[in-house]
Amino acid sequence: MKPFDVNALVQQFLQHKLTLALAESCTCGMAAAQLAPATGVSEVLLGSVVTYHREAKQKLLGVKKETLDTYSAESQQTTNEMAQGLHRHLPAADVCVAVTGLCGPGASETPDKPVGTVFVTILLEGHAHEYRVQLSGSGDKLREQATTFIYEKLAELLARRQELHGAHQPGTASAAKRAMAG
Repeated sequence: MKPFDVNALVQQFLQHKLTLALAESCTCGMAAAQLAPATGVSEVLLGSVVTYHREAKQKLLGVKKETLDTYSAESQQTTNEMAQGLHRHLPAADVCVAVTGLCGPGASETPDKPVGTVFVTILLEGHAHEYRVQLSGSGDKLREQATTFIYEKLAELLARRQELHGAHQPGTASAAKRAMAG
């Protein structure tokens, strides 16, 4: 797996004038740590919280005990609540990312949710983008792959946002075409 260009990702955030906050479980802070060397990261990254244990998810992010008991700490429902809790604590964050998953054998491992299952929620402009991915490899490889997956999804969402917002701004080709057609 080739390394992801975190400089380009941070530049996308700067171009959009967006800030980022992370709530990491299975990646143990790797997503934030790998952004650190990028130029301009201090203007983008508001912070990151590592909530590996379910008690940390509850106390620091407000994940409900019922959610953890019903769906487990490694679930889409949990990442949704992690992202929402992060946004409550850091409302200035334009983009909130939460990640959890199984990077090793554990209590929530099932045939439908084997080791390597990772859940990501990205809150952007009031919309939760939910992802479930099945990765493979050792624990370290799974964390690296999950981190790259987060970066890829962020880059895709920002590119899509650019296409949508760029098409609606005066002076763009799309606006000119609409004006000529009208």
